[in-house]
Amino acid sequence: MNHRTYLALAIPLTISTMTQPLLGAVDTAVVGQLPDPAYIGGVAVGTLIFNTLYWVFGFLRVSTSAFAAQANGASDSVQEVLALSRPFLLALLVGLCFIFLQWPIEYSALTLIAPDSDVSQFAAEYFRIRIWGAPFTLMNYVILGWLMGMDKIKEALFLQVLMNMLNMILAILFVHGFSFAVKGVAMATLIAEITAFLIGIIIVWRILPFKWKIPSIHALIDTQSMKKMFHVNKDLFIRTICLLVVFNMFTAKGASFGTEFLAANAVLFQIHYIMAYFFDGFANASSILVGKAVGSNDEKLYKKTLTLSWQWSIIIALIIACAYGLFQEQIIGLFTNLPSVIELSTKYGAWLIIYPFVACFGLIIYGVFTGATEIAPVRNSMIYAMIVFIILQVTATPVWHNHGLWLAFIVYTIGRSAFLVMYIPRLNKKLTLKEEFEN
Repeated sequence: MNHRTYLALAIPLTISTMTQPLLGAVDTAVVGQLPDPAYIGGVAVGTLIFNTLYWVFGFLRVSTSAFAAQANGASDSVQEVLALSRPFLLALLVGLCFIFLQWPIEYSALTLIAPDSDVSQFAAEYFRIRIWGAPFTLMNYVILGWLMGMDKIKEALFLQVLMNMLNMILAILFVHGFSFAVKGVAMATLIAEITAFLIGIIIVWRILPFKWKIPSIHALIDTQSMKKMFHVNKDLFIRTICLLVVFNMFTAKGASFGTEFLAANAVLFQIHYIMAYFFDGFANASSILVGKAVGSNDEKLYKKTLTLSWQWSIIIALIIACAYGLFQEQIIGLFTNLPSVIELSTKYGAWLIIYPFVACFGLIIYGVFTGATEIAPVRNSMIYAMIVFIILQVTATPVWHNHGLWLAFIVYTIGRSAFLVMYIPRLNKKLTLKEEFEN
């Protein structure tokens, strides 16, 4: 294992994961060219609702990838199929529940965020169309996680790029060609999600490790395996809840400053998502390699992956910060042409130059823990960081307004990295002891 091997895995994964925030970013950019900032605000609120719904179950991708990588490392074809089947069924059931509960979800979300009436109307239009894609989106998480864990990176990349290219083309066509406005970007995303699911099923069918058959009920609900899956997913669920508390508080507070502040923060947050997912590609590479190391009891591979994760955290932070610092105006201009929103985005955009340096360790080392399916430290670090954010958000925003809000977010990000890094020695010791015991 060397830098070349690591990058050969990390770069395609980065391209693949970078396409995920592009769904929201494309929607924001397309409506950002319309004459009213309420369009951006409506899509921002609608996207936030779906981020909340889907990120709560983001563990479906992360844990599926980890379990598939461990099964792949152990060359266990039965467990490879079960690593797909168990979360796939869960994703289908949860997605259907979202559809059945769409009215109370919409009402509760808009009541909690409390945007202006125009923003609320556009957010509702966006939500009522995209909600029908919930089962497909969650099952796509499982498919992508399984493909990544199985080292089928090209297939995962193809699926993600296809979905986002289709979304981009349809969004431009529906909004600027047919004048569907917010409904157009929602329809585009829905069609792209369903198309990606159908093609993903075909890809999975063709690369399964043995002739497909439905696993037995006994195999699906095996007590020990289910207990481990739910234990890992429980901690990832709590971690995601903490993440969403921070993001929702951030958006709600920004909305309280007015529609233009909400729109500017929405633009900056979309840029932040792209930065975060850039790191996430390297985190996925670390997760897959650590999963293989655990599955094959290869301590040397684990230690080398950890070293490369540290090194590339710093390198990627430098690249992202420099790129954004040099092209800040051009990047913001891709999302909106409204002078007032551009002015506010530029004013507060300097915080995003700091973000890569304080986020890098927390976002990439996170992959080491998920690959080892040691999620409790991830959960704990997020709880501590969330508490820091809440304290600062309450105390800093009355004094420094939107700067105080961004200060709270940056300090939260520092805590997210620092608290997780503190658990590395414990993880090293645990995996080393496990290796010695099994030998």
